[in-house]
This record gives sequence, structure tokens and C-alpha cells, in this order.
Amino acid sequence: MQQLISDIRRAMPLDEPYALLCQKQCVGCPKKLMEYLESELTGWESALQAGEQPSLGDINQLAKTSRKIYRVLQKNGLTPIPDKTSEG
Repeated sequence: MQQLISDIRRAMPLDEPYALLCQKQCVGCPKKLMEYLESELTGWESALQAGEQPSLGDINQLAKTSRKIYRVLQKNGLTPIPDKTSEG
């Protein structure tokens, strides 16, 4: 779970100013999605520090939620879209 949280923090623009996240027209609400994801990550970090063990379902749910949010951010031009032609 800790590795997943680290990967999410690296991939998502969690530290971006709200002015960059909140555009005139957008798909979904990147600002609210980032706030939600940050609260989920912080909650899990606290739970892990307290010794809680996540289930496989917990890990899967966080990964699934993060992927969905990432796709919304891509649609809004807030994350790099991988170039499928350069994958080997």
C-alpha cells in the first residue's frame, strides 16, 4: 500500500495550485478530485502509521480510484498523456 501511495503521489499533480487545476471548462472537477484523493492518501498514510493492515480490496479500490481520477486529469490536459508509439 505504501508503494502504491508513493506512486500515486509521483503521478498526480497534488501540489499544483488550485488556479491551475480549476479551468473555465473542464470534464469533472479536477480541484475537487484532487482534494478527495489527497484526503484518501492522507487517511491511508495515517492508518498505516497506526499499524492498520489494508486488505487486497482496499489496495485495489485505491488503485482503481486513482486511475479514474488520472483519466479525468488527462482529459483536462493536467497530466502527460503517454505516447503509445514509443512504448516498446
